[in-house]
Amino acid sequence: MKYPKMILFDNGHTLLYEPGWNSDKGNAELLKYATKNPNNCTLEDVRKGAELIFDKHIESIREIGYDVSGQVGDKVLYEYLGIEFSLTPLEMEIVFWNGASSGAIMPDADKMLDYINEKGIRSAVISNLLWSGDALTERLNRLLPRNRFEYVMTSSDYLVRKPNRILFDIALKKANLRAEDVWYCGDNPQADIEGAAQVGIYPVWYDNDTEKNYKDRSNIQIPKCEHLHIREWSEMIDVLEGIRP
Repeated sequence: MKYPKMILFDNGHTLLYEPGWNSDKGNAELLKYATKNPNNCTLEDVRKGAELIFDKHIESIREIGYDVSGQVGDKVLYEYLGIEFSLTPLEMEIVFWNGASSGAIMPDADKMLDYINEKGIRSAVISNLLWSGDALTERLNRLLPRNRFEYVMTSSDYLVRKPNRILFDIALKKANLRAEDVWYCGDNPQADIEGAAQVGIYPVWYDNDTEKNYKDRSNIQIPKCEHLHIREWSEMIDVLEGIRP
């Protein structure tokens, strides 16, 4: 284990999470900005359309390791319904996301980021996410305003999803660092931990219990690679203190 020059982070259930997630509320908030709705589509119509576009078609693409931009999904959905908005595609992402859940930080994520900032450890984000890097950046800056992330990458901006090594390779090139000088922290043993390890980045499995049942974890297995396994961010701070250069 080598002291890192940079630490990369997953987002969901690593830095932030989505308490009380309700997509109907997100869609209801978005509909407030509709300028044309010639078919008088209701919230129920939007829900059914989203199930067709996102849950059926886009999800089938995600299951084989690729991602489609949520902005493209919105374009298909709302042109299918005949609804137009007074918002830009990015604003539509943000309005829906904030309406569905205002978001919250994982326990002590802010303190951990303060610590690595103080120690001069660089940081950035790589997330499997339908929303754009710009939308995620807005959310991170709102909830973790003291962050110093050099860049925020989401799979929907890069076509492929973790554990595809392309995302990690691009991240290293953007940082201009060697893999052995970088750590990656995430909650998914396969996408995050094994994904980072395949390119030589040291992986940290953040296995916190906050809303742990937010997704089906039946297929998750213990990572088949060397890694640091922590449950609280304070544990990583302790480890970093123990190996300070």
